[in-house]
Amino acid sequence: MAHIYIYSPSGAVRDKAAFKRGVSRLKQLGHEVELDADALTRQTRFAGDDATRLAAIERAAASGADVALISRGGYGLTRILPNIAYKAVAKAIAKGTQFVGVSDFTAFQNALLAKTGEVSWAGPALGEDFGAPLPDDIMEACFDDLVSGQGEGAGWRLSTATCHALQTRRSGVWAKDAVLWGGNLAVLTSLLGTPYFPQVQGGVLFLEDVGEHPYRIERMLTQLLHAGVLAQQKAVVLGQFTSYKLTPHDKGFKLASVVDWLRSQLKVPVLTDLPFGHVATKVCLPVGAKVSLVVEDRDALLLWAHNDH
Repeated sequence: MAHIYIYSPSGAVRDKAAFKRGVSRLKQLGHEVELDADALTRQTRFAGDDATRLAAIERAAASGADVALISRGGYGLTRILPNIAYKAVAKAIAKGTQFVGVSDFTAFQNALLAKTGEVSWAGPALGEDFGAPLPDDIMEACFDDLVSGQGEGAGWRLSTATCHALQTRRSGVWAKDAVLWGGNLAVLTSLLGTPYFPQVQGGVLFLEDVGEHPYRIERMLTQLLHAGVLAQQKAVVLGQFTSYKLTPHDKGFKLASVVDWLRSQLKVPVLTDLPFGHVATKVCLPVGAKVSLVVEDRDALLLWAHNDH
């Protein structure tokens, strides 16, 4: 099937059992799995020191693999962004290596887009996805589409609340040839004002997060709003925001309150329910690719051209 290179550019692997299960699962699916020499290295909370993780990225780029897949997210990429060999990564992508990851990998993906314009994939990580006790069927099918170059898009059902909020808009193509970009909200917001934040006009911005209370999500969205980023997009698509805890002090303030408020601030449509984030069922999304956003009644579709390599 595919040659998959596993490396650790961010946090140290904590769940070694999930790591092993992930490797076994990929092999079961027929893939050839190559492990980076430092995939399981640890220095404090990181997968090795900065130089070690930079070298791992360079080895992944030089591997000739079909897919360079991160072991896990965590934290660690933002601090090494100035020293990543972006030209080597772009060269690897031109030769057919797809860089795939989620969470902290948002920093790498958006820096790559800002520096080279190249496309990478927001998708699974080894441990949390392939290493789950029961890997998700949809996640695996989307990954298979990516690997085979057959992926053409992602579709999902919009919630009743979103349909109601967007009812003034007609069904049809809401964005065409728009750059798809984004990822983890906290990581993306941390890049604002740096050379690693892509300057995308008329794009489709997708966002997700984990462990962030709705007021913190609102605060980050406010930063993107006040910086003029959100109003420049054709659409904002919200994925899954999970693993947070509301408190009695919230008095009814919840994630839906944040979405309603955001819509009141923007003329561009804000969609929800994208199956992407720190959840089992996740689609693969080409960060930096041109997409069309189509909405037909309750169905939303992100469509892109075949990725032939």
